Parts: sequence; structure tokens; C-alpha cells
Amino acid sequence: MTQRVLVVDDDPTVSDVVCRYLERAGYEVSHAADGRSALTLYSRERPALVVLDLMLPGIDGLEVCRRLQEHGDGVPVIMLTALGDEADRVLGLQLGADDYITKPFSPRELVLRVQSVLRRSSGPAPAGTEVLVDGDLVVDASRRTARLRGEELALTVREFDLLVYLMRHPATAFRRSQLLAAVWGWDFGDQSTVTVHVRRLREKVEVDPARPLRIVTVWGVGYRYETGSAGA
Repeated sequence: MTQRVLVVDDDPTVSDVVCRYLERAGYEVSHAADGRSALTLYSRERPALVVLDLMLPGIDGLEVCRRLQEHGDGVPVIMLTALGDEADRVLGLQLGADDYITKPFSPRELVLRVQSVLRRSSGPAPAGTEVLVDGDLVVDASRRTARLRGEELALTVREFDLLVYLMRHPATAFRRSQLLAAVWGWDFGDQSTVTVHVRRLREKVEVDPARPLRIVTVWGVGYRYETGSAGA
């Protein structure tokens, strides 16, 4: 089944190139030039992924991202940002975006990012059942659900994948570059992406995110998952 991607960008040159490259890669593509149109198209078409420019007329990209996450569909979002917009990039990740790419960018790289995110979010479930349990945190890797104290957690694609990877390798310290390669599939990229996703995960799985017991910082290295430290 062909997957649909919604491209939201008010620059006709950029949007034309992005749409053509995605179509060549086999995706159905819709385009919106402003935030309001993007939200309308999303509600009507429910695309598998949204490529979202942050600088939009009317409703800006950050607000669009926030409203998309409110739908509760967990739709993956890849942000397009200017090179110097680090604060907006971080905020976008905090709002639930799964990935970002900075302008100017290679359309081929964007297609690879789209393929990577969609492969993780909608690929076939593994055979059998894999359930990871840490006290009151129960993660069903096969069904892609996570529950804390019986309540289902609203996790983005990358947040879920990061949590599963860490829980599969307890008591192992990982560098940010290692997590970037294992979870995102990147051999390059801004490692602050990992930092932001760890921060968001802590807000959802820790009793006190400022004093994490599950996803702990290993100074000078990166992060480690500790089982049995919380929610027992």
C-alpha cells in the first residue's frame, strides 16, 4: 500500500523539489503552503508522515506540530529548519517531532530520513511477542505500546524506539553517537537530538525527571538504563 506524505512549506521551489523526490521514491504526496491548510489536509487525508517547515505564514510550524500531536495519532513529523534556528529545532523536538533536517539540505537525504522514520513507525511487527517490564513500566515492543502504572503513554516513534532499545540493553552505557546510529540509523547528525528525546522520555517514565532513576546520565559518556530503580 502506497503511503502518503504531507509536505508543508510556503517556498514553491523547495516544496516542488521535495514533492518530486518523494513521488519518485514511491510516495503519494500532498502539499500545503500554510499552517491552516496543513491542518485541514491532515484531518482529511491522515498521511503517514508530515514534512513540516517551521517558518510558515499564519499558524507557524511549531504550532502546527503541537496541534498534530493533539490528534493522538502519533503521526511522525520531520521538521525543516534554518541552520541557525537551534532553539526552534529543540522546541519542535520537545513538542513531539521525530526528526529534523536543516536548510539547505539534500532532497535525497530528506527521502532517506522519511524512509527511516516510516520504516520504524509502520514496518511489519516482529514475529512473536516481546514484552519488556520494569516495575510499573510495561512495554510491548511487538504491539508498540507502553504503559506506566496501567496508563498508556503517548510516545512518538523515536521516543518508543529509544525506550525499547535502552530497556533491551539494561546497565549498558551508550554514547549519544551510538544511540543516534542504533535508534535513528544515522552515522552522522546533531547529537542534541538524542539529548532532547531522552529529556522527553524522562518526563514520561520518571517519577521525578530532574532526578531520573531509570534513564540515568553517565557523565562524559551518555546514558544508561537502570532496571528495578523506580516503580517497583
